[in-house]
Amino acid sequence: MVIDRFQLKKDTYIQLTKSIEAAMLALEEDIMIKVEVPGGVAPSFYQEFGCPEHHFFLCDMQPFHFSFNSPVSACHTCLGVGMSYVVEPRFLVVAPEKSISKGALKSTVFNPAGKDSYRSVLMYSLSQKYHFSLDTPFCDLPKEIHDILFYGTKGEVLPMLQPPNSTKKNWMIGRDRPFWGFVHEMESWYKHYIRKTSTSEAFEPTFIKDCMIEKICPECNGARLKKQRLQVTLGEENIDQLSRKQLPELLHSLETLTFEAEVQDVASSIIQEIRTRVSLLIDIGLHYISLNRRSDSISGGEMQRIKMSTQISSELMGMLYVMDEPSIGLHPRDSSRVIDTMKKLRDIGNTVIVVEHDMDTIQSADHIIEIGPGPGIHGGHVVACGTMEDIMNEPQSVTGQYLSGKAHIPVPGKRRSLGDDFLSIQGARENNLKNVDLDIPLGVFICITGVSGSGKSSLINEILFKQLKIDKTAARMVAGEHDFLFGADLLNNVINIDQTPIGRNSKSNPATYIGIYDKIRDLFASQPEAADRGYQAIDFSLTHAGGTRCEQCAGDGVIVTNLQFMADIETICPVCKGQRFSEEGLEIKVHGKSIADVLEMTVEEAREFFSDHKYLKHKLEIMDELGLGYMRLGQSSTTLSGGEAQRVKLAYELSKIKRGARNLYILDEPTTGLHLSDIQKLLLSLGRLVDKGHTVIVVEHHLDVMKSADYIIDMGPEGGHQGGYVVAEGTPEQVAQVEASHTGRFLRTVL
Repeated sequence: MVIDRFQLKKDTYIQLTKSIEAAMLALEEDIMIKVEVPGGVAPSFYQEFGCPEHHFFLCDMQPFHFSFNSPVSACHTCLGVGMSYVVEPRFLVVAPEKSISKGALKSTVFNPAGKDSYRSVLMYSLSQKYHFSLDTPFCDLPKEIHDILFYGTKGEVLPMLQPPNSTKKNWMIGRDRPFWGFVHEMESWYKHYIRKTSTSEAFEPTFIKDCMIEKICPECNGARLKKQRLQVTLGEENIDQLSRKQLPELLHSLETLTFEAEVQDVASSIIQEIRTRVSLLIDIGLHYISLNRRSDSISGGEMQRIKMSTQISSELMGMLYVMDEPSIGLHPRDSSRVIDTMKKLRDIGNTVIVVEHDMDTIQSADHIIEIGPGPGIHGGHVVACGTMEDIMNEPQSVTGQYLSGKAHIPVPGKRRSLGDDFLSIQGARENNLKNVDLDIPLGVFICITGVSGSGKSSLINEILFKQLKIDKTAARMVAGEHDFLFGADLLNNVINIDQTPIGRNSKSNPATYIGIYDKIRDLFASQPEAADRGYQAIDFSLTHAGGTRCEQCAGDGVIVTNLQFMADIETICPVCKGQRFSEEGLEIKVHGKSIADVLEMTVEEAREFFSDHKYLKHKLEIMDELGLGYMRLGQSSTTLSGGEAQRVKLAYELSKIKRGARNLYILDEPTTGLHLSDIQKLLLSLGRLVDKGHTVIVVEHHLDVMKSADYIIDMGPEGGHQGGYVVAEGTPEQVAQVEASHTGRFLRTVL
């Protein structure tokens, strides 16, 4: 198709732009544009970064040309994200037990009610050509029919026929054409909406997005840059290939680079700077990461250690560094590296303050300050300060008792024996997993161990949890890459007790999550004075307008003033004085306490206050046993730490378990932010779950948790590319005898 002919002039680019736009409008997809110049072009046209054979051009390269944050360099398909959305066929089926004519498919794909629609013609024509019934349950249709519906006729022409129940002739009848499949259609719709929408409007069609999952961009294969940028190489490797390497491999590649004489001086200084920074990351225990790692996949502890390495490279003196639990997510093998790094900061003239529970870090400190003696309202005092000997000699110091050995978490006298039931994962290949086959015993306490980056979370969170969730609840998620998972039928449910917040607004609190606030509201509504005023249980809810809550602050207790370009200001509500309820509501009392007084109670106080109420007492006792006795019932969920939120979720599960049910509970590093005394309480609670017939899997580095497990699965032997194998499995005593296991080496010291 010849679009245009013209002579080269000063402002030819305007006409050229219009011609290319016309070509794109005419062809829509699969565009190939060829520009012919009569007589050819002068050789000077291909100077610098041009190839006369392939007509491939690069501009004069600048640093920003290799940044995927720059629109001129980012991949056009994924816009520099490295991931793009594709349709997942499983999400197009809403009721596999139903037939297509009864609504098996998502209504946006095929609505049986539209008898005269294009889709009804299409579906009837498909059924006639490929000989299947629209009244057969979708799950009973052969896989070949599923593939045709989802991925099309592979270019084969489909005759369009009149459905027998159609009342009028559809415009598509007789217009035979290939069918490209519902997956292709949905993806085309999505691209159409994205193209039609400007970036300022940021509109995405929800009905299509619900059927899609995020996958590696097929255009750039996750490189996030245009292919022109990836043609520039350094030592035969482009910027994406270098960024994918683990840090020791990257360091080796940089050390072997050679440069031409005219750029040697500039290149050497750049390489030296990169080598210094990469070496610091390796020294601090982050050898398993790569430079292309997405920031949302970096844990809090890893991010803190990255920041620590930048401070060392700056070589500043006279600074005060405050670190909050830098040991989070660290295997005992790597904790010494972080301690050495903090000592380097100290030795060059800085002060380092660390908030930490890790015993190795505490023992390495020059000065220790212990706050306590208990949590919450029981704390707030300086119990002891000084050297480790001073802490150990202080009788009021809980930490000192564990340091001296007076208090300790004992090794279980007897471990639970394995039964005949197992979960079996076959061919696990997600991230760095090396085609792992693994049998996980049920009915026991299992600890998944291994150095950082060894594949623990990929195996348990990405494959096991997601696949079980799909099998048990048909969850809309995609499990990590693997072949099979057997044994799901042996479980009733799978519960992931993570550290995500238990609520997203200030009105959600532990009482609402644990399920006791409904009973408390019922109790207040049952009072004679409440009945006289016509109050019902819902009127004592902080989210119910028109009840007893303060309408001035809508039950928040504070008034938020938006200052536009400055931070919002919170002031105590002048009407309710921060109590969140109206005066009329506060006049309703149970045993002399108003609803606001009850929400201000700690778990310990509420346990005593509701001692005659069996249901409330049971729930509160479990929270207290988990070390949450200091927590206020009405404390906003947004103020809870990750560890506190996780223990509230665990309390909820412990309070509702029934005998006979067999659940799998998964906890990822539940000791984060916990003192040894709290870890001891946590282990007792997890033991209660196992004793009721459930299975508990904990992904953990803490040695006291490892030694308390019935069964250990150790991943490794290293992190990143050198990980992804099962190094050892068995009881802690059996794992401790495996020489290749880093975990086993440290376990020997505590068993």
